[in-house]
Amino acid sequence: MTKNNFILSILFSLTTVLCFGQKINVEQRLDSLFNSLAEQNQFNGSVLIAEKGKILYKSGKGYSNETTKEKNNPETIFELASCSKQFIGVGIALLHRENKINYTDDITLYIPELSNFKGVKIYDLLHHTSGIPEFLGHFANDWKNVRIATNQDVIDYYSAKNDTLEFLPNSHYQYSNTNYVFLATIIERVSKQKIETYLADKIFKPLKMDRTFIYNRRVNPKKIKNYAYGYSWIKNSFEKATEDDTRIGNMMSYYMDGIIGNAKVNSTVEDIYKWINAIKNNTLLNQQEFDEVMKITQTSNNEKVTYGFGFEVRQNDNNISYGHTGSWDGYITFIHYNSKNDRTIIVLNNFRNGVYPYETITEILDNKPSSNEFIKKINLSEEEIKKFVGEYADSENPTEKHIISYLNKHLIYNTNKESWDMRFFPSSNNTFQAIRQGGIDGKMTFIPQNDGSMKLEMTQYGQNIGSGIRK
Repeated sequence: MTKNNFILSILFSLTTVLCFGQKINVEQRLDSLFNSLAEQNQFNGSVLIAEKGKILYKSGKGYSNETTKEKNNPETIFELASCSKQFIGVGIALLHRENKINYTDDITLYIPELSNFKGVKIYDLLHHTSGIPEFLGHFANDWKNVRIATNQDVIDYYSAKNDTLEFLPNSHYQYSNTNYVFLATIIERVSKQKIETYLADKIFKPLKMDRTFIYNRRVNPKKIKNYAYGYSWIKNSFEKATEDDTRIGNMMSYYMDGIIGNAKVNSTVEDIYKWINAIKNNTLLNQQEFDEVMKITQTSNNEKVTYGFGFEVRQNDNNISYGHTGSWDGYITFIHYNSKNDRTIIVLNNFRNGVYPYETITEILDNKPSSNEFIKKINLSEEEIKKFVGEYADSENPTEKHIISYLNKHLIYNTNKESWDMRFFPSSNNTFQAIRQGGIDGKMTFIPQNDGSMKLEMTQYGQNIGSGIRK
């Protein structure tokens, strides 16, 4: 071996070792992050993170089934909530490819019952510029819960009410789940197939997404292997139950279970990774179709609309990122792709208070120190925590009291006027961090006063939102 070849061989070996070491470090940091979040009740689900075509980390934490204690893993199936919309959006694009629809078609061409919404185009539904009201508002409140509602029930409701639009089509952006309910119905009526059959034939089967399907588990319950049920906490307890459990009693998700388009696609982190790869590699859509699906548009009032066909989209300096978030029925979901780093982040929770720690994940992948997006829990004794329990008279309204109670090494926040059931874990000897849906940064700080009283200060993202005094 020549001297030059010997040096090159050493350099290659060192590079290989360094890359391997960096991968281990990234994997260890990511696993430490999700272990920590799981330990402090902020993550319960599955995660997959990939970069440049390689999976850097995939794992599952917590239980998919609280009754059987089956654990989450990368093959576990989750309801995607609003992350389902991207499949409906691409489904519309595939109908357009077959010249079965035009994006500028009036929706009454396909749903003539909605004559009161005449003037709304398919484009408006896709981009949330329709002005059509949110069905999870008045419709859900007016539904009598005699049976599980369907898409046709939503159509009949708005047809009978003669509701006016909330604004002129394409004059404003306003996210509305109803838009994608109507898009799913358009797909069914044009294709003459059930939406689950259409998406399976056009997307799931061709991409070998073998564990992805539409599932309405209250309408048509099935025994599905490795399925994650969505959970919430029972009040004044750390026990979890589904939202329609009588101990929680939130029946909206039960009676809205037959409505498809805004949600109801179920999948795994591994199948979604196949989906993201197919989208970014033009396997399913050609470049022109991809550009249309991810196009950033403007309303007639020059409002920028960064929402494509079921994707939230950002573009700058030849970089495009796209994805979605979801929150429904005890599921919290996050799908994100960034072309700059060829980076995919997929986080699926089957727990209402679960989080998707995007900022911390990117810091780890970029080999940066953590900015403490999520504060870590510390161990305090029961006695040290209980000393903050009591009623704190509000500083601005003495008739309102902040009620702090103790439960399983956490503090629970309520008021005398509202049952919030918010849980806080200790982050220092006198500060407690909130466990809140979506990971909202809330904190309680307790400050002993010179007169022997205790002051409670509440902040959100560093801003004071309230205070109280316990005598």
